[in-house]
Amino acid sequence: MKNTIKPILLAIAVLIGSCTDLQEQILDESLSGGGQESDLVRGVVAPAYGMLPEFYRHTRYFAVQEISTDEAILPYRGGRDWGDNGIYLELHQHTWGPVHSNIQQCWDFLTVMISRTVTAINVLTPIADADTEARVFLAEVRGLRAFYNMIVLDLWGIAFKKDDPGELSEILRGDEAVEYIRTEFEAVIPELRTDVGPGRLTKGGVYGLLARLHLNAAVWRDPYAASFNFTEADMNKVIDYSNRVINDGQYSLSPEFFANFNNDNHDNPELVFAVDQRPDLNGHNRMSYFSMSDNFYGNPLFPRGNGTDGPGITSDWYRSWVQAYGETDPAEADARFYWERMIIPADSAIAAEDFEVNRGIYRGLQYGLQNTGRRLPFIQTPDGRYKIGPLRDWRRAEENAFVDFIEDINFTAEGSDYNTGFRVEKYQWSKSSDDGRNKGEADLVIVRLADCYMMRAEAKLRMGDTGGALSDVNLVRASRTARPAVTPPPLASMDLDILFRERGFEFYWEHQRRTDMIRFGKYEDTWTEKTDSDVQKRVFPIPQSAIDGASAAEGYLVQNPGY
Repeated sequence: MKNTIKPILLAIAVLIGSCTDLQEQILDESLSGGGQESDLVRGVVAPAYGMLPEFYRHTRYFAVQEISTDEAILPYRGGRDWGDNGIYLELHQHTWGPVHSNIQQCWDFLTVMISRTVTAINVLTPIADADTEARVFLAEVRGLRAFYNMIVLDLWGIAFKKDDPGELSEILRGDEAVEYIRTEFEAVIPELRTDVGPGRLTKGGVYGLLARLHLNAAVWRDPYAASFNFTEADMNKVIDYSNRVINDGQYSLSPEFFANFNNDNHDNPELVFAVDQRPDLNGHNRMSYFSMSDNFYGNPLFPRGNGTDGPGITSDWYRSWVQAYGETDPAEADARFYWERMIIPADSAIAAEDFEVNRGIYRGLQYGLQNTGRRLPFIQTPDGRYKIGPLRDWRRAEENAFVDFIEDINFTAEGSDYNTGFRVEKYQWSKSSDDGRNKGEADLVIVRLADCYMMRAEAKLRMGDTGGALSDVNLVRASRTARPAVTPPPLASMDLDILFRERGFEFYWEHQRRTDMIRFGKYEDTWTEKTDSDVQKRVFPIPQSAIDGASAAEGYLVQNPGY
């Protein structure tokens, strides 16, 4: 098909009066499969995918899904950094309101993302019968619309049913919303391909998302329930759709756990659906830089590419590892906790091409590239290698001030210092990033095969098949064989608390913790700096600006209870 579709780059707002200046770089060749870009891809399909990298960044989807939980905490660092008018404190303490910035950003992105899929569907539908490429892309963008709505349902308890760009969306809640999303996913399966992932939506991707939909359906049908009704029908669907991914044959569990988050993970067979990133087009390195010290540098070739001293892990979540392994250090028991990649030679100097950063949970005194001041060139040996040693903390005047992470982290002045909280480096630091923030290379995981096993395990467990659940969880644990000494040992028993803990070990920093905590009945618990137990906080407030913008349609957009 040539020159039959004009480029369409304008997103039509989902709600009356909704507008935004959001921008993205469009990743044309990742959709078309090569350098040749059709008008179809450039005009309507790329915009439907194009905002995913920016949505899956540290201050948007990550913030609401992780910092609002027992896993991540972001204090006002040193009394001056990451204060942002208290928005991260509010997220963690569940004291947010209808004008919260992170929540607003997620809403703005998702409403525009849904709008772009509606635009694409309307352009593709008239030509799909006669054009194979258009038919496949139509299935993809229709599936994306269902996926984006599934996130909206999880965050705000509503979904937007919209087919005509010129008409107002129908607001769906509860069972109506779940059924709409389900039928949309199921409708596109026949036309989806299996060989274009993980950056594009495939049959496997939709199967994984359908499993996730049915696993959470009890929550999304009745988010304020005292207890959730996980029906046998839903759990059987979780098993069915998980099986379709597991038995597909093109996916396999990665022997090295952290390879799922490497810069070259685009071809990793464990990834089922992911956010496609390219350093010179749309990639960001925020998932790597966000937690790391300001004095940490990820690449000797770029002396301005440092971290930011963002969130640490709570002591509560760290203690779940300690309790699981007793007297054995988690780093010596579980490959998912830590991977030592910075092997320091006897003369403490490393060639640029050999430099790697450690992965997983960072604790205690940190080692890295040596310099004579913040963002100054690194110290080199006469043969051009880079000196490695204890990381100097250049924010402090003392000669012996080093980056030394401690476990305790909270919102007091002492607990908010730059050394508080163990840190996370799950995604590999981009080799292309010259400032630490830009040019990300690693695809951001949405669904991977391990999640299909773990979802299947949960469905089995909720139906009373404890042995089947234990087998699935142990299969995932046993698959991490790249470093045999730390392949997690098999578990001897299984219950919901153990499975919840195991999901925390497997999926930390992957935008899932809030959803998991709600489903397992843990979101109203108490943890570091959080005591709120209001069940209405299971969903976020609809941003006040959206309600104000929709005011011309009386009663159209109603605020969620409790806000």
